[in-house]
Amino acid sequence: MADVPHKLNGNSRIDHQLIVEMVKPGSAVLDLGCGTGELLSLLVRQRDIKGQGIEIDDRAIFECVAKGLSVFHDDIDSGLSEYGDRSFDYVIMNQSLQQVKQPDTVLKEALRVGERAIVGIPNFAHIVSRFQIFFQGRAPVTESLPHEWYDTPNLHFLSIDDFIRYCRTRGILIENARFAGARRPVGTFPNLLARTAVFSLRKV
Repeated sequence: MADVPHKLNGNSRIDHQLIVEMVKPGSAVLDLGCGTGELLSLLVRQRDIKGQGIEIDDRAIFECVAKGLSVFHDDIDSGLSEYGDRSFDYVIMNQSLQQVKQPDTVLKEALRVGERAIVGIPNFAHIVSRFQIFFQGRAPVTESLPHEWYDTPNLHFLSIDDFIRYCRTRGILIENARFAGARRPVGTFPNLLARTAVFSLRKV
């Protein structure tokens, strides 16, 4: 995963804590692009979930296995055909939707396989990014978007408002939405002030 929000209370990432709060205890969870398994481990400890991950990076998979997690090597752009409808209570895509080649297809599959999808995205319309583009005339590099344009894994650049509009046009119900700055939740003007957003989604 490319963009890493700050730790909350020096422990876990703030976006991870927001996701944990959305997941019911004992749920079956599939984490797409699970990275080194930090979020899955947190969900196992705090929500006693039955978790499985999918990751393409071999080194990240080794770290997941060392944590005792069940993770499969696969490219989520290739689809989730091996999973039946409603196989999981939640399918999570945290900081990975903007990195896949076909986000529309991947999200559609996530909503087929899961009762709900939880999607976390970086907000490219954050005030710091706007400042850098407008006044410095350069692609933004911030704490939540730390990569230069030439080495970023992000393929798609979207704001919170873009994603909300996307869900509306696709008939996807946003059941819950939480927004965060670098170190704390954001309650007002999230498209301007939030660095990241987490959405709980369901098919209408």
